[in-house]
Amino acid sequence: MNKLLCALAGLCCLTASAQRDPQRPLVQFSGVVVTGDSLLPVPFAQIATVGSYRGTVSDVFGYFSFVAQVGDTLGFAAVGFKRDWFVVPDTVKESKYSMIHVMHPDTILLDPVMVTPWPSKEQFAQAFLNLRLTEDAYQTALRHLNSAEAIQRMENFPSDPGLSQQMGTAMANTKLYQQGGMPTISLLNPIAWAQFMQAWRSGKFKSKKQ
Repeated sequence: MNKLLCALAGLCCLTASAQRDPQRPLVQFSGVVVTGDSLLPVPFAQIATVGSYRGTVSDVFGYFSFVAQVGDTLGFAAVGFKRDWFVVPDTVKESKYSMIHVMHPDTILLDPVMVTPWPSKEQFAQAFLNLRLTEDAYQTALRHLNSAEAIQRMENFPSDPGLSQQMGTAMANTKLYQQGGMPTISLLNPIAWAQFMQAWRSGKFKSKKQ
């Protein structure tokens, strides 16, 4: 048990010494991460010191700031961009350093993948031959609707606005065409015959008892 504690303590000391060298001065390292093609900010880019656990993440505007040391190698990483590194120069005379770091997009090409639900052509042919297509709503309505009932509904159903507009335009054009002359006979007008049949079925021509 004592040996394990000593080993852990030694490991912690080595890690602490590797993370920060007291001989090198500290620098408040700040900057903005932008793209190389449009200079737009790169949000949530990871900036970390190589070989340690020190670092930060840029905000939605690409800005970052953390404490580093002179001579540290900083790694920049972001999704969709190439990894990049930057070394804090040893010529820094002040306790702060700022920069604009440019990152370039990284395009990853994937091999084409063909996804099929059947492993072989034979199984596809078997599934295609056994396919049973379901009826749509129109076919189901026709199967359950009587033809006489459908005709009756069509006769009693009012026309749509588009058809009414076309009929009104046709009647206006006919009136203008026949203006100043004898009106035509409606014996061959299907609309007049439909109106006559509908009025006859509804009993409008029956004599009313006094």
